[in-house]
Amino acid sequence: MFSFRIPIKDWISAAVDYLVQELAAVFDGFSAFVFFLVNNLKDGMLFLHPLILIAIIVFLTWKMTSWQVSLFALIGLLITENIGLWEPFVETLALVLTAEILVMVVGLPLGIFAANSERFNTIIRPVLDFMQTMPAFVYLIPAVMFFGLGLVPGVVATFVFALPPLIRLTNLGIRQVPKELIEAADAFGATPMQKLFKVQIPVAKPTIMAGVNQSIMLGLSMVVIAAMIGAGGLGTNVLRGIQRLQVGEGFEAGLVVVILAIILDRITAGFGQRKKAHQT
Repeated sequence: MFSFRIPIKDWISAAVDYLVQELAAVFDGFSAFVFFLVNNLKDGMLFLHPLILIAIIVFLTWKMTSWQVSLFALIGLLITENIGLWEPFVETLALVLTAEILVMVVGLPLGIFAANSERFNTIIRPVLDFMQTMPAFVYLIPAVMFFGLGLVPGVVATFVFALPPLIRLTNLGIRQVPKELIEAADAFGATPMQKLFKVQIPVAKPTIMAGVNQSIMLGLSMVVIAAMIGAGGLGTNVLRGIQRLQVGEGFEAGLVVVILAIILDRITAGFGQRKKAHQT
């Protein structure tokens, strides 16, 4: 139809090559930091006896939700240990938690800034739309280009994929704080930081926790895909089951992913609901 072709792929390749060459030290430093974080988190959890870690998770589930959910967590985690998937389970949990730490460190400030700046909100909204409509597999390409294969690119891809919901809901939560509370804080002479940490964030916590919940769920879905680039964890078992047509192995790993997803979903949702109940 057209006699010319827009060289988008050439532009992207040139940009990636430039960044890899010019910012190699930055990428290496960030890679070392992420590896240190996720590896120590994984080793710390594996250092504990499985029953001790199970007890901790079950207790946290009981405190944040109900005894029924904590009973499900207990049964699910005991099944996980029984079928020999405890170590992949811990690796996946460490990867998701590391990615979520990065999501919160980046997403919360960006969401707060977007809530207080219409110009920045106008700029970041289409960026978030683009990120959320991009197929998950596409995130693996730049992760591999910048960080190679292994655990770190899996964390980075998971982090980028899970980032938009927290930014959006933090932005929404801050904007939904009643104007009367803001006016009262201004009347009492609160500084912008006092107003943020003592009024806006506490009131917006349920909405922010909903963003944390959604980002964790997206992170879990990405963890399985990231096994394709050597991220490890339960995704490796799922991928191996697909490649070797071992339905049983793939189903077991998928079942453990579901168990982990339900536990994390109920804990984060329960935390948000408790905060909302305290406010009412």
